[in-house]
Amino acid sequence: MDKTEEIFLQNQSTSEVKVVGKHKSFHGRECLSEIKRIVVKIGSTTISDDYQINEAALDGLVHDLATIKQNGIEVILVTSGAIAAGLPHLGVNSHQQTLPVLQAAAAVGQIRLMAAYEERFRFYDLCPAQLLLTQDDFSDRKRYTRMNDALHALLQLGAIPIINENDSVAVDEIKVGDNDTLSAYVTNLAQADLLILLSDQQGLFTADPRHNPDVELIHTVDVISDEIWQSAGEAGTATGTGGMVTKLRAAEIVTSSGEMMVIAYGREPLVVTRLLKGELIGTLFLPNTRISGRKRWIAYSRPPRGYIVVDNGARDALIQGGKSLLPAGIQRVEGHFNFSDTVSCFTENGVEFARGLINYNSTETTKLAGKQTQDIEKILGYHDYDEIIHRDNLVLLN
Repeated sequence: MDKTEEIFLQNQSTSEVKVVGKHKSFHGRECLSEIKRIVVKIGSTTISDDYQINEAALDGLVHDLATIKQNGIEVILVTSGAIAAGLPHLGVNSHQQTLPVLQAAAAVGQIRLMAAYEERFRFYDLCPAQLLLTQDDFSDRKRYTRMNDALHALLQLGAIPIINENDSVAVDEIKVGDNDTLSAYVTNLAQADLLILLSDQQGLFTADPRHNPDVELIHTVDVISDEIWQSAGEAGTATGTGGMVTKLRAAEIVTSSGEMMVIAYGREPLVVTRLLKGELIGTLFLPNTRISGRKRWIAYSRPPRGYIVVDNGARDALIQGGKSLLPAGIQRVEGHFNFSDTVSCFTENGVEFARGLINYNSTETTKLAGKQTQDIEKILGYHDYDEIIHRDNLVLLN
């Protein structure tokens, strides 16, 4: 260990710990030393300044990730920055940044960004691999499975997968800029132990630090409560399209699947190395009960196409009895969905408590709402399933 790293890894036992949730004495860092596979998401503001890639910042991050990889930990990188890397080479000013121009910038910048990563990882004798993904790759079960096979083959062969949204074609992704959610999807896909979101923020604060100087850094969150959501702000930069809200959504996906997540400042020297050694930096989100890969896909890898409001009896049967959802328990149907789409289940009080794969489309489900199973054929003229959502295709949300 060199002198600089030794200083970085000094004992943090005297640091004040701010914990939000049930457990006030445990900050969860001890288990980080047992991590075997991580996903690291790098935001645009971490590796670029004023629409230019920051070479020094990229050097430091690749060195950090290479060190982790050489220590036997599998690394998957989800990177932003393609648009920021491409805009200067197209001679585009701020008034010309229409959606097609941003798509063009992504196409130009993706080549330059990957070249920058490849050159740096090659210095450490590491092999990067590129995957450009869209929401459809996660929504379609067959594509999801094939993508999973390819990702695990890359890891087994010692490569470092580098993943980005396919911004040149994925219009909605450019508007939302949700690489935070993409990295949560990838964490579930790879069943990684930890997601680290590196951004321009030190972590999650008790309020937006740009508007309130009297804030505290929250070191540990074990429940993503209303209080936590109220502390989130909006995206604060021109090149960064995410914000604390999208990071909390990512935390919900990852922790509800049974894994951990950290938000930390991306330009902190050796930030990943120090996190995995248990240093008290950033905000750690502790996991809930681990669920299977298939249930992760049902609940968190595809947006719900609609929702069903169920009565209290059906809610109790699903939560406490482990039953399937039958037509009789449905009060109301909203949205347009087809067979096998993901649909949310809400209580009478408007609380989402489950998601599942629907056995009937929205028109059919509306006709069956509140009816008895034995009446399905009389109502529809056919009877494909007894259940609206079978219990094997239902995931209860924390």
